[in-house]
Amino acid sequence: MPLKPLFDLTGKVALITGGSRGLGLQIAEALGEYGAKVVLTARKQNELDEARAHLEALGIETLTIRNNLTEFETVEPMVQAILAQWGQIDILVNNAGTTWGAKTEEHPLDAWNKVINLNLTGLFLVTQAVGRLSMIPRKSGRIVNVASVAGFQGNGVGMIPTLAYNTSKGGVVNLTRTLAAEWAAYGITVNSICPGYFPTKMTKGTLAYGEERILSHTPLGRLGNDQDLKGVALLLASDASAFMTGQNIAVDGGAMIV
Repeated sequence: MPLKPLFDLTGKVALITGGSRGLGLQIAEALGEYGAKVVLTARKQNELDEARAHLEALGIETLTIRNNLTEFETVEPMVQAILAQWGQIDILVNNAGTTWGAKTEEHPLDAWNKVINLNLTGLFLVTQAVGRLSMIPRKSGRIVNVASVAGFQGNGVGMIPTLAYNTSKGGVVNLTRTLAAEWAAYGITVNSICPGYFPTKMTKGTLAYGEERILSHTPLGRLGNDQDLKGVALLLASDASAFMTGQNIAVDGGAMIV
């Protein structure tokens, strides 16, 4: 069999949460370039409008839905609205996330809840809804979680402490493994991408505080760029990864190996 068809996403529908900017938009570009119709969700309508215009200029068919995954009661209606319009969801990219920097002894409970509710509980709910309403009945699906190398390790000495974020991403790492085993019976693969440091709105404070230290502990000696997630995202969303499930793949310039 020729290799190129394994990566072809023509006719597939990809839902990308937190897809209006940063890593989510990068992934949307990749999946759309290979033929997927793309659904973006995010909290801010103006950012969704800008992302849609950007993707459509690239020839990518795009649907946007404003949604806040921490408003749990809105998650299933959002999924139902996508299915009403496009009939199926073949690929789910769980990218929406947030962080909070604070010493653990001073970490506010509402900030802890904010991080856990979006990064873990919201991810669970959208995955559950997409699985139950589309992927399980069709016995097919690709789920790609955006975790983090922070899900495998603590904060480095001298870095901003982010206990809630690291804890939530550790949860995503094990959710990926556990769900992969459970839903394999339905032909659904579940994998995660674990980025290192990329310049995004969410990492702006951390990079301002410790970019020099981060680069000194990164063998490739640079931050991630606006192309570095595209290849692995396409792999995990396509039939090229049909025999891969339960994997958590670091994309971090080698930082995890030193």
